[in-house]
Amino acid sequence: MWWCLLLLCVSSALGYFSPDEVLSLPGLSTKLNFRQWSGYLQASPGVHLHYWFVTSQQNPLKDPLVLWLNGGPGCSSLDGFLAENGPLHVNNDGSTLYINKYSWNKVANVLYLESPAGVGFSYSDGQVYTTDDDEVAKNNYLALQDFFSKFPNFTRNDFYVTGESYGGVYVPTLSLKIANGEAKINLKGFAVGNGLSSTYFNDQSLVYFGYYHGLFGDTLWSTLNTRCCKDGSCNFFNNTDYNCQESIKEVVIIIYDSGLNMYSLYMDCAGGIQRSDARFLRDFKNLFQFYNLEAVENTVESRTLVPPCINGTAQNIWLNRADVRKALHIPEFVQPWELCSEVVSENYHRLYSSMRDFYLQLLSKGLRALVYNGDTDMACNFLGNNWFVQSLNQKKTIDYQSWTYNKQIAGFYEQYGNLTYLTVKGAGHMVPQWAPAQALQMFESFLSNSPY
Repeated sequence: MWWCLLLLCVSSALGYFSPDEVLSLPGLSTKLNFRQWSGYLQASPGVHLHYWFVTSQQNPLKDPLVLWLNGGPGCSSLDGFLAENGPLHVNNDGSTLYINKYSWNKVANVLYLESPAGVGFSYSDGQVYTTDDDEVAKNNYLALQDFFSKFPNFTRNDFYVTGESYGGVYVPTLSLKIANGEAKINLKGFAVGNGLSSTYFNDQSLVYFGYYHGLFGDTLWSTLNTRCCKDGSCNFFNNTDYNCQESIKEVVIIIYDSGLNMYSLYMDCAGGIQRSDARFLRDFKNLFQFYNLEAVENTVESRTLVPPCINGTAQNIWLNRADVRKALHIPEFVQPWELCSEVVSENYHRLYSSMRDFYLQLLSKGLRALVYNGDTDMACNFLGNNWFVQSLNQKKTIDYQSWTYNKQIAGFYEQYGNLTYLTVKGAGHMVPQWAPAQALQMFESFLSNSPY
């Protein structure tokens, strides 16, 4: 009975007959205690970003509003919805939906945005998908303004920007645009999971991560120290010594093209050991850029749009059903859904190698920040993000210590005023997918600004 009253309240506040409202979904037989909308938000002229918005299961008009962005660049936030922190997940064969009991909309309204144009169901009229960090931030900001014009009653809610992976760039760049902008958005903070916050720290730390996780032995480690280090200081990031570069390439091949699951070291690789020079280069393009690694391109392999060792078959099947597209209000002319867009990835230009200046400006405005890492990820490893946080030179207020879930150690964290760095023990790149209960507790603690 209570959820019926809740829906009536929200219906009265938001207007019941919104054309974007999703009233039913193929493969779902369970009655829901939240409302949802799917449609398009207008960014720059001719740029249409697809969104899927779900209300909180508790108090939609008072609970925080959270934006979620997956990374890539070029990967869809609907993977976050259907496989990570969304309320509905797809079963293994893509035929039915089931309830995710650890959904983040248990405590917040969550807006999933497919960005930039060309990703998922998002598109541009001219189908021009060349873009960069600044343009993505601008279009996401414009899309948010359109969202609040559609849902004006949420302008008073506390607002947070969250995301993972290349969201390490999307989140702070968008957050600063909001903080400095004129739009009435009640921004309170931002959170980045397994984010690419600094190419230097990410690359430099990965060599240490690999050695101390037993991925290569003392022979290569000794060679690296001989060729890449001098006077007790090592440069694995942009070393110009040819012999050092050759040793770095050995490390790269071991970690990224030997069959290991680069996103979760201790998980098996979906589909078995995968070695693919073409796909390896595509997924590797944001890491160790200095060394200009080369590989033989294979046209068949290069069109495989799912990251190595990740199984996105269920999402792909369900989202490309004609009845699902219709339920989500996707026009027939819009491209088929893919987990990651080859076109966007190939035409994306990185402008920033570090998010340091963005963090410092955001923290100076009193905003709260959470940087969290599953500690078995090798794409954006925990050590690099810890070094990045330390490099911001904020005063430490809580020393490194454990946090718990269900009477077990869930990970570790430390705090620097409004900035928290936190690890999730045993989780990989997609923390809400592989440690959902711990991720929900972490998320609740961050929103409520309560102890972890």
